Parts: sequence; structure tokens; C-alpha cells
Amino acid sequence: MLVLVEDDERIRRSVAQGLTERGYEVRTAPTGRDGLNLVMDAHPDAMILDLGLPDISGSELLRMVRAVGRLPVIVTTALDDEAEIVRLLDAGADDYVVKPFSVEHLEARLRAVLRRVADPTGTLLSVGQLCVDVAARSATLGGTPLDLTRKEFELLAYLASRAEQVVSKRDILATIWDQPHGGADKTVDVHLSWLRRKLGETASEPRYIRVVRGVGVKLVDPEP
Repeated sequence: MLVLVEDDERIRRSVAQGLTERGYEVRTAPTGRDGLNLVMDAHPDAMILDLGLPDISGSELLRMVRAVGRLPVIVTTALDDEAEIVRLLDAGADDYVVKPFSVEHLEARLRAVLRRVADPTGTLLSVGQLCVDVAARSATLGGTPLDLTRKEFELLAYLASRAEQVVSKRDILATIWDQPHGGADKTVDVHLSWLRRKLGETASEPRYIRVVRGVGVKLVDPEP
């Protein structure tokens, strides 16, 4: 079951109808306080949260939800502002979509978030035809094994565990290279370039690895 918090009635009805037609049970709320009550009472699988609410800000509601648990949250916003997006991801949002968006786009993000919740151990990760077995430290693309170095595999597994979610190069450096205070972005860029080559793509014609300029990178299903 999903909770959709959106004050615009037209958008609320359209998104709820689209997700319902795709097999989801959706409960809606027009205000932040109503949304919080739904979360506390209904224990949903995920929440879709609009930032522009009439009573409390979506950012404040996100903080409240994060204070009581790890409910997956996808933020919707009309502001395509890189600094704001980074702040929201750092505050605990699992992903975001910028308005206007299609229900198909939203559902693809939702599926990715719910996949991560369904496999909390993160041992088997699938994104499109890409499969990463963390325990076996192996990866295949369309059934064909990928020949990866240790760092290439760790980078791919890290991105796959956060499929469809933008991660910053700072986070990658801290996690993969143990540089919590930042370091040379060039290190990440080079390894991304090597990964792209082995995934059969290039920076000019990306498929799985997408750059969100000024924010970070994400691994996506090229054919959702």
C-alpha cells in the first residue's frame, strides 16, 4: 500500500488513478498532517511526498517520517534545483522526481525503491539485464559474465544497490575509496568510464550509468 501526499487535487487524483490501474493500493492525503496520520495508522510500503504542502513543508514531514522509521520516500518537487535535490537526498529521501512527470516514470522509480526494500541483504541485485551477485562478487549482463576489477565491482554493486537513486561522487569516494572528506573526482570519473566500456556504453550514449549534472550519478534500467 502507498501513501500519496499531494495538495493539488488534479495531480493527486491523476497519480492515484494511474498507480491504482497498475495494481497498487493507494491512499491519499492533501496535507502533511493528514499524510503523517496515514503513515502512522496504515503502515504503508512507501510514501510519495510533494514538497509544496499547505500546512507543513514536505521537508519537515520527511524529517518526521525519518524520525520514526525507514519508510521509503520518493519526493516530488516542482523545483529542478541541484542544491535542493542534494539536500533532500541527504535528509533521507530515497529518490525524487521533478514535476511534471508521468506515472510511468514515477512507477519505475517506485519499483526500484521497493526492490531495495524487498532484498535488505543486498546480495542479489538486478537492474534491467544487469545482475550483480554481491556474495559471489560476480556480475553478468544479459547472462554474459563481466570481467571487473575489485574497485569496478564495488562501484557497480554500490550503484546497483541504489538503482534509480542519484548518489554523489562524495558518497562514492567515502564508501568505495574510504575518503569521507572527499578526494579526487577524477578517480570516480575514470572508474565510471571503465565500467561504461564493459557495459557496452559511452558517456555520449549512456544506457545504465546516467549523470545528473552537479548532483551525482545513478544506475538505471535502460528499458523500464
